[in-house]
Amino acid sequence: MLQYEKTELLYRNALAEASDVRDFVMEGDGAVTFPLGRMRLESRRDPAEGQAANIVFWCPETFPDDVAISWSFWPVRDPGLAILFFAASGRNGEHVLDESLAPRSGPYDQYHHGDINAYHVSYFRRMYESERRFQTCNLRKSYGFHLVAQGADPIPHINDCDPPYRIEVAKLGNHVSFSIDGLPIFHYIDDGEHGPPLGAGSVGFRQMAPLIAEYADLQIHRIRGEAACGEEDSQ
Repeated sequence: MLQYEKTELLYRNALAEASDVRDFVMEGDGAVTFPLGRMRLESRRDPAEGQAANIVFWCPETFPDDVAISWSFWPVRDPGLAILFFAASGRNGEHVLDESLAPRSGPYDQYHHGDINAYHVSYFRRMYESERRFQTCNLRKSYGFHLVAQGADPIPHINDCDPPYRIEVAKLGNHVSFSIDGLPIFHYIDDGEHGPPLGAGSVGFRQMAPLIAEYADLQIHRIRGEAACGEEDSQ
């Protein structure tokens, strides 16, 4: 796994009350509440509407490369799916929320075959029977729908969950690592096969209805480590 050290704290958000996310942007018909002093996300739509019922909630900040992104996660109701977009920006370098980009409203194809580039890690995949039978965490890269890394998901069935789970994505140059409660899940080296490695960008929380989940204590740290482009490693 990628070895890194956290240095400067660039951003911290408790996600504890509405004022904490007053500048965040919702795409899709989602509800944001704070019943237990942490951010609860859910769709307002019937899951039978399919992709039209899904949501993305963007933090408007732009973060540099070489960062660790961490947050606490509580699954409340499944089925569904949770994703984090990171290093997200317009395909020509625009801010991910730039008004010149095509409007987005939740359907997944708008994010992987739209106007943006991003990495997206799906870390709570409980929507379909196949995902519940054999649970994995997946990393994809867009533009495109490229599955670039995968690892076993350690979070149990929701009835057996003991949240919160501390989730962390680290991006250092062309390296991406992912862990849950300090357990390494995967390490990906972006060799440029699907376009240049992504760098600075924004983060956004995505949910697939009817998932209800809660989030708290979002932190972004600058990191340093020994990873170098072209270094060999397993995925």
